[in-house]
Amino acid sequence: MPPTDLSLQIQLHPFPDGDAVAQALAQAVADDLRAALALRGQASVALSGGSTPRRFLQALSLQPLDWSQVTVTLVDERWVPEDSERSNARLLKEHLLQGAAAQARFVPLFQPAATPEDALDSVHATLPARLDVVVLGMGNDGHTASFFPGGDRLAQALDPAGDAVLLPMRAPGAGEPRITLTLPMLRDAGRLYLHIEGAEKRQVLQQALSGQGEGAGYPIRAVLRALSAPLQVYLAY
Repeated sequence: MPPTDLSLQIQLHPFPDGDAVAQALAQAVADDLRAALALRGQASVALSGGSTPRRFLQALSLQPLDWSQVTVTLVDERWVPEDSERSNARLLKEHLLQGAAAQARFVPLFQPAATPEDALDSVHATLPARLDVVVLGMGNDGHTASFFPGGDRLAQALDPAGDAVLLPMRAPGAGEPRITLTLPMLRDAGRLYLHIEGAEKRQVLQQALSGQGEGAGYPIRAVLRALSAPLQVYLAY
């Protein structure tokens, strides 16, 4: 049986460059947050680290929102303190939580403990029960969140029927130990986005969608297979 093509599992939003995709994605995420605020008076969003989202985070920080009623957290985090250049929390504080957006309630995934396991329960207790918006990134190895190929808890994190919200993760390509939201937590968000830029990542996504070659084993493919609504893919050519 040939690999299943998952093209219907995405809705593609292509843009000519990184600035254009950053502005469009910031507008879309802010619209979702405004809708949640209008409905419930509060909203929540989980964001990704890395180098790709910097312009998007800066654009999102300028969106007019009642930031004081918005909870911001991370999709995943390296187990490093906030003053480390590798910290995703540091990235958000430098590029998003500025100006009016500094009023948002920030929930970090790192706590001052020796390992992610030591802080798992206390971090879990701080998280929103459900997320209105999630923005994922993707690596050239097909990982998203901290769902790394070869990860020690990859199968558990990707289990669509799992009851864990948050898990530690160690993998050859991860560098430091990580802590990550699990697939069920991401899948159940009100809106799920993927933000990618460049030809190499477009190719990785295409391989994941088709299931051809290495794409059959990419963690992002497992995410796509579990979704009940199309993933909103914002990409820059």
